[in-house]
Amino acid sequence: MRWMKRIFLTLFILFISLFIFSNLWIVRSTKSRVFSDLNKVPHHRIALVLGTSHRTAKGDPNPFFENRIETAAELYKKGKIDHLILSGDNRSIYYNEPMAMLKALLKKGIPASAITLDYAGLRTLDSIVRCKEIFGQNKFIIITQPFHSYRALFISRYHNINAIAMVAEEPDFEYSFKVRIREYLARTKAVLDLYVLKTAPRFLGQKEEVNVQEAQ
Repeated sequence: MRWMKRIFLTLFILFISLFIFSNLWIVRSTKSRVFSDLNKVPHHRIALVLGTSHRTAKGDPNPFFENRIETAAELYKKGKIDHLILSGDNRSIYYNEPMAMLKALLKKGIPASAITLDYAGLRTLDSIVRCKEIFGQNKFIIITQPFHSYRALFISRYHNINAIAMVAEEPDFEYSFKVRIREYLARTKAVLDLYVLKTAPRFLGQKEEVNVQEAQ
């Protein structure tokens, strides 16, 4: 039993070390590319909006979703972007993140011609890589919450994508506590996915053209 305890303790120490290292590395290497002021973010042709459910588990409006949509609409109306790629999970006819984002943006007056849907953004890595490999974009603004933006930018940099992040407002800390905890673990997994497992998106497929017209 003594050797089993030693092995367990060694593995635990390795995990904690990797956990701390991954979080520090990801945040420190990307924070200079995170923008929180709409007026200071430079113009880009494309913005990638990362998906999340428009409803909480209790059926209430999801503030993560609402704030990302609001930020995306404001960027377009201010002329900071010309086109939006909405990337999210489309696991069933009852759960469709890209379509929910599309409907929300149309209600805010964003024209359908300025929107492209990516139905295979099953997770952050898939959304980022598909934006480059499927939609042909190597420079874009990522729209998400601050704590999530660091990992998205980290993945982008690994894949030689010139991305910045325009962050949406975060809900209160108490509301977002569980999401933040998951994100800390997701950063560790991102390092393993990129540098150890060499994880690729679940779906790629044929390239799709994005018809970009300058915002009016």
